Amino acid sequence: DVQLVESGGGLVQPGGSLTLSCAASGFTFSAYDIAWVRQAPGKAREGVAAKYTRTGGTYYAPSVDGRFTMSLDAEKQTLYLQLDSLKPEDTGMYYCAASPRQWVLTANDNLWGQGTQVTVS
Repeated sequence: DVQLVESGGGLVQPGGSLTLSCAASGFTFSAYDIAWVRQAPGKAREGVAAKYTRTGGTYYAPSVDGRFTMSLDAEKQTLYLQLDSLKPEDTGMYYCAASPRQWVLTANDNLWGQGTQVTVS
């Protein structure tokens, strides 16, 4: 089965750090565009970071650029998101996602994990 499973969320004080992990199974992670997306309470999903397989480019949302770092261990089929200098406004559910084509947040064929909660307070 195709599956994405996130872990690593939790409660952290402002200025702290967390490392989120996303384990993939059932498909080759490195062949897909991959992304981290978050959703704060009462708000729409927001793309945080993305890596485009075909171009090799990486995108970070301006609100997290310089504080968050996405990386992929292709051998372990695991995607990571390092969150540093966390702020209360970073609170939300964090999802990893993958697309067999160019990553677009709203695409119908995106693969999604179940999410992991990050609370900065």
